[in-house]
Amino acid sequence: MKARIKFSKTGSMRFTGHLDVMRYFQKAFLRAGIKTGYSRGFSPHPLMSFTSPLGIGLGSDAEYIDVTLEEADTPSVMTDRLNVVMNDEIRVKLFSFIKDTAKPSMSVLAACDYLIAVKPESTSQFTDREFTKKNLDTFIVQDKIEILKKTKKSEKITDIRENICYISDNMADFQKMTGQNYGKLCINETYLPVLYCQLAAGSVVNIKPELVLEAFCNYSGTEYNPFAYQIHRLEMYAKADKKLIPMSDYDAVLQTGGESYA
Repeated sequence: MKARIKFSKTGSMRFTGHLDVMRYFQKAFLRAGIKTGYSRGFSPHPLMSFTSPLGIGLGSDAEYIDVTLEEADTPSVMTDRLNVVMNDEIRVKLFSFIKDTAKPSMSVLAACDYLIAVKPESTSQFTDREFTKKNLDTFIVQDKIEILKKTKKSEKITDIRENICYISDNMADFQKMTGQNYGKLCINETYLPVLYCQLAAGSVVNIKPELVLEAFCNYSGTEYNPFAYQIHRLEMYAKADKKLIPMSDYDAVLQTGGESYA
């Protein structure tokens, strides 16, 4: 059977790389006594994959891992079994059984929600809410938002406007735009929220929040200093019938709180 696990990544674990997080989960499953499926061949490895892993230093309330299981209990029990053996900076938030025919979450990823916050020691002009709102109101109505996008192979000026689904400086407004309720976020409360944005993501188009922040800084006449900000992921989505669906709900059969798996 297949499962999709939503987890948060905060605190010092933000500085743990993708491969180390994968090893962390492999050991967590072992400690919890949960049998995972293994690949076949000369070097078997656990059948698990992550959805668009974060860069070093970024936090999240919505990371996802797909895993094949040999056996399982109810979603609630599985959540508890994992959280008991893990530290407080990586916590399972939702455990979902998914269809055996479900595609890997990375292959169906369509968009991500982010919070961009100012660190307390920063001198960013965006600590002035009126300044932020005034510039954002005119920034988002532009026909084009161009920024230099760098890849491993090239650099080119890219128009990212059509790949910004929503953007706001107010969480309540952003939740209405996305139809989500993020609840209490796992982010340092000393950080000052500046922007909330939903951006296109996936294998075809993938817009990083750093690009949006840099473009907004350029537009506002503010120096772009990436170390002055903290980026925190809020949710990931797949697309079905032209609608964005939280990754935890996509192809889900049963989630945390259910009684049995069928």
